[in-house]
Amino acid sequence: MTRGKFIALEGGEGAGKSTQARMLAAALERRGVTCTVTREPGGTPGAETIRRLLLGLDGEGWHPRAEALLFAAARSDHVERLILPALEAGAWVICDRFVDSSRAYQGGTAGLSDADILELHRIGSGGLLPDLTLLFEIDPAVAAKRLAARDVEGADRIGGRNATYHATVVEAFARIAGAEPGRFARIDGNGDANGVHDTVMRAVLPLQEQT
Repeated sequence: MTRGKFIALEGGEGAGKSTQARMLAAALERRGVTCTVTREPGGTPGAETIRRLLLGLDGEGWHPRAEALLFAAARSDHVERLILPALEAGAWVICDRFVDSSRAYQGGTAGLSDADILELHRIGSGGLLPDLTLLFEIDPAVAAKRLAARDVEGADRIGGRNATYHATVVEAFARIAGAEPGRFARIDGNGDANGVHDTVMRAVLPLQEQT
């Protein structure tokens, strides 16, 4: 059995990752590729429980170090119970966010460095990295318009943080991608969904040629 490929979609709020994950899976399925679409935090019953704890709007929230540990715990369960079994079965796993989101969102806060986040990932998930990470980059004005349409009932705990925080996240993603160009494809997400999808497919199809 040929091992499947692991693709993660990353980016700031409103970047269009969820839409593109669904479109990518549908396109690959039409090409005969079995796909598993999942998300972080979440993807397994235990990880979905942690997701509700992390993103729910009740209470004062979590200290940044506790937040990072919860994300790492959710990812560990996700990797062991869903991602690795699917890959070993030959499926392609398409994941809306993975460890690079923790590096961008939790890294650098309250004394947590990028090395700290990666060490938690090594302990919890064996250091697993995607075969390809798609980073969706969009103009802040485009993101704001999309979020206004999406979050009509309010953003989640992390999505609702201030603009300065989210600008720092975007900068962190760019820095991570710049340091690891072999793993990342940087996608201009400003256009319409179909146009962005075409760019995604040009980045992804070489993986199929490797199988």
